[in-house]
Amino acid sequence: MNALKQRAQAVLNDPSLDDQSRAILRHALERNDPWLAELVRREDADEGDSNRRKVEALAEIICGGGGQSAAALFVLMGTMQNSTEPETIAHTVKHFAFTRCGEFNVFGMVDAQIAVVEGELLAHIS
Repeated sequence: MNALKQRAQAVLNDPSLDDQSRAILRHALERNDPWLAELVRREDADEGDSNRRKVEALAEIICGGGGQSAAALFVLMGTMQNSTEPETIAHTVKHFAFTRCGEFNVFGMVDAQIAVVEGELLAHIS
């Protein structure tokens, strides 16, 4: 139960939580409401969806290679640093970026991978 209360407190401290959800969650926490676990799970799910959309938007900007790509990378790094699950964000952005960048430059990626594989296969010859 302590882990649940700690997670509920972390959710309450999240500045992106709306006032109504904060009040409901605080009430459930104070009363040891049996619905506390469900409320925390729902907020975590909402946060996960929001973070996923944010990470995908940042990856889109980074892959676009425009003037904002460095700023988007900076924001992404901050997002990862402040996250309770940075590995999940890294995994999400890696897959999204690989797919998106592949759409932009499929032949360049294939050529780069061929060079890497060729180097590994022929390393014993050198």
